[in-house]
Amino acid sequence: MSADDLLALENQVCFALVTAARNVVSIYRPVLEPLGLTHPQYLVMLALWEQSPRSLGELAAELAMEPATLSPLVKRLEAQGRVTRTRRSSDERVLDIALTAEGRALRDQALDVPRQVMSLTGMDAEEVARLRDALVRFAVPAGETAGP
Repeated sequence: MSADDLLALENQVCFALVTAARNVVSIYRPVLEPLGLTHPQYLVMLALWEQSPRSLGELAAELAMEPATLSPLVKRLEAQGRVTRTRRSSDERVLDIALTAEGRALRDQALDVPRQVMSLTGMDAEEVARLRDALVRFAVPAGETAGP
């Protein structure tokens, strides 16, 4: 590869990732619409389906988001009746986010989301797993290593 090729836009990993991220969100949009969720709200719900309740700070760390960015998403989910936000009695500074019965029930409807996304992308579960594993390397801060 020549020096000029190294700087070609089409050869930049950052450009491919940004473009792919935009495209992935656009693929998820029509799949999540019947659930009444945006892509960021879906990510919040996925984290809460794994463990609820969680503090806003724990949730933000899990989702690699700033609490100030996450807070409006959680407020909208609360307005939809899917989560509750309560101050922790042992520490009023901590805001706990928990699923409501409606939020837990939504998980059953969401079980088909991955299959629909695979169908829309033409990828199977193995291809999706390989892609995810390759991308995880970019999600680990420089100087650190991913888990086993």
